[in-house]
Amino acid sequence: MSEFWLISAPGDKENVQALERMNTVTAKSNLSRNTKFTIPDFKVGTLDSLVGLSDELGKLDAFAESLIKRMAQSVVDVMEDSEGKVQENLLANGVDLTSFVTHFEWDMAKYPTKQPLVSVVDTVAKQLAQIDTDLKSRTAAYNALKTALENLERRSTGNLFTRTLSDIVSKEDFVLDSEYLVTLLVIVPKTSYSQWQKTYESLSDMVVPRSTKLIAEDTEGGLFTVTLFRKVIDDFKTKAKENKFMVREFYYDEKEIKREREEMTRLLSDRKQQYGSSIYRDHKVKGAPLGSPARLAAGQPDRERESEGEGEGPLLRWLKVNFSEAFIAWIHIKALRVFVESVLRYGLPVNFQAVLLQPQRKSATKRLREVLNSVFRHLDEVAAASTLDVGLCGNPRAAAQHPGLLPLRVLPHRPGPPGLGPSGFLQGRWHYGHGSCWLQTLRS
Repeated sequence: MSEFWLISAPGDKENVQALERMNTVTAKSNLSRNTKFTIPDFKVGTLDSLVGLSDELGKLDAFAESLIKRMAQSVVDVMEDSEGKVQENLLANGVDLTSFVTHFEWDMAKYPTKQPLVSVVDTVAKQLAQIDTDLKSRTAAYNALKTALENLERRSTGNLFTRTLSDIVSKEDFVLDSEYLVTLLVIVPKTSYSQWQKTYESLSDMVVPRSTKLIAEDTEGGLFTVTLFRKVIDDFKTKAKENKFMVREFYYDEKEIKREREEMTRLLSDRKQQYGSSIYRDHKVKGAPLGSPARLAAGQPDRERESEGEGEGPLLRWLKVNFSEAFIAWIHIKALRVFVESVLRYGLPVNFQAVLLQPQRKSATKRLREVLNSVFRHLDEVAAASTLDVGLCGNPRAAAQHPGLLPLRVLPHRPGPPGLGPSGFLQGRWHYGHGSCWLQTLRS
């Protein structure tokens, strides 16, 4: 997991020297890797408008973060059996997310700085809102199709008591179009095959002799046909149940069976075309008998599926493109927040420097905060009375613990939710320092 901090300090000579001192101390102690985070100048407007933008950007930041998480999770859901490759598909502008953040450049073409700051924020907000709308509609369609396929899989797998029989039986198994006769399907336990053959004709009156036939079986039992007169159906069912034979409610309807088979084929085809073969493979209908449409589709060799266009579906391609767009917009929001908060904190004219810090190890974060607190203590009115400094050989821990020096007091602007985990995308949490340089953290 990578973690990044964004700090900003006034751009006057004293604070430029403080930034240089920070770079020297953090590099010598191997606390963090620091890079300049370039933010262009914007049309500021009034301070009142900046206060309003500060609140709006806070909400937009949280919205963007939530959107990115949902998109990353959608990539995980869509790829399913290729979760190890999810990281490869979560990129920003064609590069990994860490590289994009450490080499961030403002996109002048997409977000022109000649426009008022309010307009820039509005552009980003509308872009993210459109992506969010599209994501909801696309994921809803994906989930509907996924649910339909899961229901299909449940109907096409399992034992003879629960699964569909339309892909097992054939027209020749039934007596059709008869006013008096009907063919029933009976599930017989494997241990009772002999008993069935001996007794089925005597379970009720008017059972057609030698009319039973085994047409399918699973690990628990077999599916037998039996033909009898319609008027004794209820009596036959009762006697069959007493002998632990189960009559399945099934009546052969050629049109309905054809419709169900076509629906099965259509769903499998739609999912393969829309969401890629990697997903389709994972949801083939397992256990379907030979000769069924599901078996024909699922049993094709890999080379045949490849010849049909195996690869990414439109949804995965859309997610990859728009995840990149959303992530880029999110980092631009971070830059906007640094700008707005720095102007509100340090005043006009605009003159500040932003630096991106990447802590080298988790155990170094506390000491890194102490270094920042010490180096920039002159920005704290209370701590300014202290003359203790951190030199090249200074002890930042001792400096932070000095009675005359307040530690860096960081209040969370918004609690950061737990990370998504294996998806590996950056997560952000903004913080405001109340007595030192302005600080924000990013985690990945």
